[in-house]
Order: sequence, then C-alpha cells, then structure tokens
Amino acid sequence: MVEAWAEKRVVIAADADALAESVAARFLHRVAKRVAEGRTVHVSLTGGSMGSAVLAAASRSTRRDRIDWSLVHFWWSDERFVPRDHDDRNEKQARAALLDALDIPAENIHSIDAGDEGVELDAAADRYAAELARFGTDEERWPAFDVCFLGVGPDGHIASLFPDRAEIQIVDRAVVAVRDSPKPPPERVTMTRPVINASKRVWMVLAGGDKASALGLALAGASYANVPAAGAKGRKRTIFFVDEAAAAQVPPELIDREY
Repeated sequence: MVEAWAEKRVVIAADADALAESVAARFLHRVAKRVAEGRTVHVSLTGGSMGSAVLAAASRSTRRDRIDWSLVHFWWSDERFVPRDHDDRNEKQARAALLDALDIPAENIHSIDAGDEGVELDAAADRYAAELARFGTDEERWPAFDVCFLGVGPDGHIASLFPDRAEIQIVDRAVVAVRDSPKPPPERVTMTRPVINASKRVWMVLAGGDKASALGLALAGASYANVPAAGAKGRKRTIFFVDEAAAAQVPPELIDREY
C-alpha cells in the first residue's frame, strides 16, 4: 500500500479560491520557465468549476502577459459533444476564462470537433487522435504534456473516463467516443489512459467535501477500473491539489508541504 502512495503527493490549500490561485501561479511559473528555455510546451486542459477557476486566476495574474504564448499548445483531455457555443463545452469555458485573453496563434489551440459541425461522434474522436499524432514522439502517437490538468468527480472519474466502463480499459487508441455517459451530456470525446499517463506532470485539482472519498480511494491504491483517478500517473509528478474540505481523508504522511 505504501508503494502505491509513494508516487502521488497531496498539496493542500485553505479553500477553493486559494487553491485556484496557488495552482495558477505554479502553472504560469512552469510555462514561463519552459518558454524561457525556448521549448515548446503542451498543456492538456480539463473542464469543471475548478478547471475554469484555475484558468481565470492565471488570466488575472500580471505574469500572464510576460509569457511568449506562441510556444504553448493547448489541448483538452475530454470534451462534451455539444454545439460549439454550448455552455457545457469545455473549450468555451476555457476560452472565457483565459484563452481568449492570450496573444496566441489560433493553431496552437487544439479543440475537439463540436456536435453541430456535421462530424459524427466517432469521427470526431478519430480526428482528434490524428491531431495528437501530428505532435507525437518517436515512441508515441501523442505529445507528452508538460502539464495535464484533470478534475476528479465524486465518483472518481477523470476526463470522460468513468468507473466500471469500457473506456477506462482501452489502451490501443488515443481518443475514444463516449456514449450514454453517466454524467450529462451523454455524448463525449475523451483521451484514453495511455495518453494521460504519458504526461510529464499530472495535476489533479479538486475541492469540496464531496470529493474526499474519491481522493482517499485514489491515494489508497484502488483499482483504476473502479476509481479512474487512481490510474492517473505523470511520468515525473502526480500531484493532487486539493482544499481542506477534500483533504479530510488524506493521511498526514502523504501531504507535501514543500512542493
């Protein structure tokens, strides 16, 4: 059990607002450092309230406009297959929170096809896999994300990989379609676990007491088939950024007070 925990650390903020500000500051620092070295940066975004809150906090930072965003590429670990301008769409939320305020080439924002653009759900998944492959490495058909943001649902789901469903088990495809999602809307497109786990850093951001059980199970080494968050793992870092309410069941030895 200790070995399962050793690769995952927990960083705690006082509340949801402080959590968003803290993660945003770390994110901007990480991107600025890589860009200053002349490196291309790939970032995978997530939806949900905390995903948007982190991006909004980054947008408010004075550091935002000191970064050369032309070297940064944004992706999404999943997307709701709804019309382009639908409020449920992760891309719309991210653009409103941060992306539309950046001086960034349009081609650096890699969005998933929308449900009103004449593309079928399976085709949208295949097209996103092909887009990922354009930036793949010699070993893999997708980029290694410098940071992969993930939210965690009360049921332990990440991206649109839900417990006890086939999508969490798929390892031979980069992107898959999701139908009859247990959480609306029913149709979605999601990256698979191998793509997420190719990330250098997986940052899971969660707040609220309703997330405490999922966090505890993920840290305790639960099966990723039952608790998908337990199967998310960055190659360099796997960090759960949480608020005090979500941390209610975290053993003290897992709390990282220095990161």
